[in-house]
Amino acid sequence: MTTVLFACVHNAGRSQMAAAWFNHMVDPAKARAISAGTHPGPRVHPVVVDAMREVGLDLSNAAATKLTTDLANQAQVLITMGCGDECPVVPGARRDDWPLDDPKGRTVVEVRAIRDEIRARVEALIAHEGWDRQTH
Repeated sequence: MTTVLFACVHNAGRSQMAAAWFNHMVDPAKARAISAGTHPGPRVHPVVVDAMREVGLDLSNAAATKLTTDLANQAQVLITMGCGDECPVVPGARRDDWPLDDPKGRTVVEVRAIRDEIRARVEALIAHEGWDRQTH
């Protein structure tokens, strides 16, 4: 089982969307996603909750999580999104950075575009790693 950690600053937008998409699309026997932020916010941005609800994913009860070394050490893959030098180095983990706009303060139209870009990146990651759900 591979754990993918999506990390951003507030864990209130990008990383929450990425983890939700990942866990929705991945074969759960192969991988799972968690998300965290270097400076977690009080909650997921309401506009993010609304944009994800439009595609059938509910983040209304998702909690922002502090990115700790212990949490980071659970991951074999670390995807960062705008946390720069504050994102941890995880020895032995593969790391990638996705340059995505922060949805904080954005309109729902802008957040939908970010949501859709995240979905495309997550789909590509899952396909590349062979973590797709098997169809029978």
